[in-house]
Amino acid sequence: MNIVVNEELKAYIDPLTPEEHEALERSILTEGCRDALVLWGDVLVDGHNRYGICQKHGLPFQTVQNTRFKTIEDVHLWMIDQHLGRRSISDFLRGVLALRKKDIVDERRARAMADTAPSDDGAPFDADPPAAGTSADDTPALPPPAPLSSREAIARAARLSSNQVVMIEKIQKQAAPELVAAVKSGVISINTAAAVASLPAEEQVSAANAGKDELKQAAKRVREAKRKPREEAAEAAESAESNTADQPAKADALLLLEQRVAELTAENDALRKQVAELQAQLAS
Repeated sequence: MNIVVNEELKAYIDPLTPEEHEALERSILTEGCRDALVLWGDVLVDGHNRYGICQKHGLPFQTVQNTRFKTIEDVHLWMIDQHLGRRSISDFLRGVLALRKKDIVDERRARAMADTAPSDDGAPFDADPPAAGTSADDTPALPPPAPLSSREAIARAARLSSNQVVMIEKIQKQAAPELVAAVKSGVISINTAAAVASLPAEEQVSAANAGKDELKQAAKRVREAKRKPREEAAEAAESAESNTADQPAKADALLLLEQRVAELTAENDALRKQVAELQAQLAS
C-alpha cells in the first residue's frame, strides 16, 4: 500500500510530547495498533504517530478511507473536530483549534456569498486525485459546519469560557514564539501568558528564557500596572460623585443662611428705629 505522508497535514495539529509519544509506543507494542489509519486516497489524514511507530517496528495496521472529503478544507475541519472531541489536549490548543475552525468556516461562507466558482486550489497538495473508487463524485459531501459568529460560539465549540477565548486570541496576535511555547507546554497558564503578551517582544523573550517564576512575576507587574490607573480613575469618579451628591445640601444650607441674614438685618433696622424714637422723646 502506498501511503503519502504530507508534512503540512502532519504538523497541522501540535505533535505529541516525547512522553506522550513514548506512552503511545508502549501501548502499540503491547496491544497492537487498534485504531485504523484514516486516508484520503493515498494521503494519510489521521494516525501519523501510529503509522510511524508501526513502520519502525514492522507492525501491521488497518486503514480506512474517508470518501466524504472533497477539499483540503474538509480534511482540516475533520481533523479539528476530531481533536476538539478529545479530552487529552490542553485548553490552549483547544482554543487555537476552535479559532482555526472559525477562520475556515468564515472563508467558506465568504466564498459562498460571493458565488465564486470552485477552483483547483481544493485539490490535495497539487497532487494526483485520490485513487479511483476512494472518493467518488456521488459520495455525499460532509455537512457544512455551523458558523462560529461570536466568541460565545467559539467558546462552546472549544468548551472554554469567552474570556479564555479572548486571551488566546491575544496570545496568538501578540505573543513572542518563546512565550507561545511556554503556554503550549503547560509551563504557564493562559491567563499568565496573556498578561505577559502585553509587554514588548524583547521583554517577553527575556522572561520566557528566565523560566516559570520570572514569567509569573512579569505577569504580576503587568496586572499591577493596569490596576493602578483603574483604581485612580475609580477614586476620581467616586470623589466627583460625592461632590455632586453634596451640592443640593450645600445649596440648601446657603439658602437658610441668606434667610437668617435677612431676618437679622430686619431686626437690626427695627431696633435702630426704636432707638431713634426714644432719643426724640428724650430731647423734647
